[in-house]
Amino acid sequence: MRAALAVLPLVAALGIAGCGDDNDDGGSGGITGTVTVFAAASLTESFTTLGRQFENAHPGVRVTFNFAGSSQLATQLTQGAPADVFASASPRNMATVTDAGAAAGSPTVFARNQLVIAVPKGNPDGVTGLADLTRPGAKVALCAEQVPCGAAATRALAEAGVTLTPVTLEQDVKGALSKVTLGEVDAALVYRTDVRSAAAKVDGVEFPESARAVNDYPLVVLKDAPNPAAARAFVAHVRSDQGRAVLTDAGFQPPAGS
Repeated sequence: MRAALAVLPLVAALGIAGCGDDNDDGGSGGITGTVTVFAAASLTESFTTLGRQFENAHPGVRVTFNFAGSSQLATQLTQGAPADVFASASPRNMATVTDAGAAAGSPTVFARNQLVIAVPKGNPDGVTGLADLTRPGAKVALCAEQVPCGAAATRALAEAGVTLTPVTLEQDVKGALSKVTLGEVDAALVYRTDVRSAAAKVDGVEFPESARAVNDYPLVVLKDAPNPAAARAFVAHVRSDQGRAVLTDAGFQPPAGS
């Protein structure tokens, strides 16, 4: 098992670029300063787009992100890392933050995500399901079980009655995906959204057991948010029709019942 990654830098700044939208959540509204968002690694592409949209709708506002595994982000937040918004890839990691009294109000589920098997482009080994990952010599990457993608993989494998020994356990889903894109493994269990983001290098193989391991994504404004007004506005943007369109285009599913 690979050693746990060092804690990522708390924030990585986004460039202020991209195009605005006439249907955003109400213009500048007096919002200023920086809004810092801690978000699951699988949200990297979609939240980067949402951040650019938000900046353009609120001139002078800057959005910074810390993308990492949800469990790692929850630990940082409960240890006092300053942030305005937390978006987790599972309710379990969100509960770490809410149980510590670090949330302002109740989290809201804004999206769902489902696992697929990521394989090299063209699927050279002809993988059709989880059982194929147990073939002699097959090298598979999984997320560590404390990470949402790892917990989902554990549930899916149990549903399929499949036992496999991964060659690596990654601390976030992008780490597992990179093992495939770099040719270090034959397959990895990642989200549909991650396969879509790397469509030039990988294919995604659907498998039925993933339907029993769908992850809800909650987000919340944090209790000690340095910029609570901007935090609330960013959450509203994520939940807006424009925000949902970005998430859907990235491969996310809408929340249950919506």
